[in-house]
Amino acid sequence: MNRILACACLALSMSLVGSYVALSKPLVAIFPVFLLAWLRFGIGGAAMLHWLKKPEGEAPMTRQTRQLVFLESFLGNFLFSICMLYGVSLSSAVAAGVIMAAIPAVVAVLSWVFLRERISLRVGLAVACAVLGIALVSLSKTELPPHAGHGLEADFASNTVWLGNLLLLGAVFCEAAYAVIGKKLTGVLGAKRITALINLWGFVLVTPMGLWLAWRFDFGAVAAGHWLLLLFYALAASVWTVWLWMTGLQAVPASRAGIFTVMLPVSAALVGVCVLGESMGATQLAAFALALGGVLLATLPERVKGQPVPSARK
Repeated sequence: MNRILACACLALSMSLVGSYVALSKPLVAIFPVFLLAWLRFGIGGAAMLHWLKKPEGEAPMTRQTRQLVFLESFLGNFLFSICMLYGVSLSSAVAAGVIMAAIPAVVAVLSWVFLRERISLRVGLAVACAVLGIALVSLSKTELPPHAGHGLEADFASNTVWLGNLLLLGAVFCEAAYAVIGKKLTGVLGAKRITALINLWGFVLVTPMGLWLAWRFDFGAVAAGHWLLLLFYALAASVWTVWLWMTGLQAVPASRAGIFTVMLPVSAALVGVCVLGESMGATQLAAFALALGGVLLATLPERVKGQPVPSARK
């Protein structure tokens, strides 16, 4: 695959993740978290049933491959969704932005530990730019919600924020593991089949709680606009982002692909400005420039001394 196209797939994937992270706030206010996750996996699975069939020429899955598919779904789909949805509902947007900014660094470290991928100086600088940029845009906002109150109410709010931050940190490690495991899977399975298989596992894992909550939920009280938002969330989270990410990983090392996770908090912040009406000042613009500079450092081909720039195809 053309490397530029692969990088575009990775950037678009994480941009969509950031948008549905931000837009999940109104959905969490209506649907219980496990019911929302169950509906997401169910809608996504219905949209790609035909992707489950093994393509001609693809080797049968080994025991290790099946284990990796389960781990990819358990960590990157199931646990990430639960940690992210609960974390966003309990914490603040500031904390979410700062914590999610750690994803590129965690991906690079895990790629070095488990995949033995070299972390070059330029990739390291790109990680630093990404983390610094998103931390800057996040820290420029107010950390504590204005309705926290005083006394016992303030203590309770503080405790829930702490729990939300911890859940978001868990989501960071889940997303990083998802990127690293996905790189190993793309060597043996196609992007579409990986997407369908890990969504199926996510549906199986969340079905017991999803069915129990669905039995008690009043679906008739949900407005049409929220059903449309749920449809976008399900297709973006279960189908589009996973397929785009697995497609991009076929031509980009996991440590470098991790840089594109900076698009997650950038996209979430942009949705906040364009959709939720938040303001953006000079500090936020500088942060976005740093984040995009990190993406540029990660995507430009590296020239090895005495050798030409490598081809765009691998």
